[in-house]
Amino acid sequence: MRILGVDTATPRASVALVEDGALLGEEVYGGTEDAAHGAASQPRKNHAEIILPLIHSVLANAHMTVADLSGIAVSIGPGSFTGLRMGLATVKGIAYGWQLPAVGISTLLATAALALGFEETICALLDARKSEVYLGFFRRDRKTIKAVSDEAVTSISSAVDLMRKYTSNGSSLLAIGGGAKVYEKFFIDSLGASVKLAPSENHPTVASRVALLAQERIGVGLVDDLGALAPVYLRRAEAENKNLIPSH
Repeated sequence: MRILGVDTATPRASVALVEDGALLGEEVYGGTEDAAHGAASQPRKNHAEIILPLIHSVLANAHMTVADLSGIAVSIGPGSFTGLRMGLATVKGIAYGWQLPAVGISTLLATAALALGFEETICALLDARKSEVYLGFFRRDRKTIKAVSDEAVTSISSAVDLMRKYTSNGSSLLAIGGGAKVYEKFFIDSLGASVKLAPSENHPTVASRVALLAQERIGVGLVDDLGALAPVYLRRAEAENKNLIPSH
């Protein structure tokens, strides 16, 4: 099964191709997020200008075409509003045109899936600007990664309060994603050794996790209705902070 994954929700837009759990290739556009704003360090083009070339490059390097795909997947948010719309529109166009099954994957879930070999709680964070972050909490169950909270957009101070609840019993928490990098000093100063910050380098792309997570779903027939598939922007009213508190 060959799945193409696309991520345009994060500053580093990426495309990846997987086959039966193995990464065949990936392409990324955008530099390292800067510490102040989470923006790419190099001048950026609009995602609409670069996503199709990335797709073409990944497929060409694998000596394949869209006709060789078993399915296609896209990160559906939260993240850049414009990026989400561009990515979803591109994926829908390919899926409709080639009659491919399509799957939308949470950007936070795909970000958390980048954390390999960590058995305690993972907090995926994306920069939402204005001193806010998108965040969700996840844990691994053997090879599967599962959400243990609702996803939300919240202030940095509220994010720390929520993270502290997951470390109150002496457990460690791994913070990962662009939001973790942008506010790294604040999290360390507030939570100390109870929080670990995942290194931003040497990670596979978000698109690769999107593709692998989608492969699991497509393999058991859990595909999305293309007409109903929509971006998840996240607003505070959609995920109250009380639902992020772990049960004991």
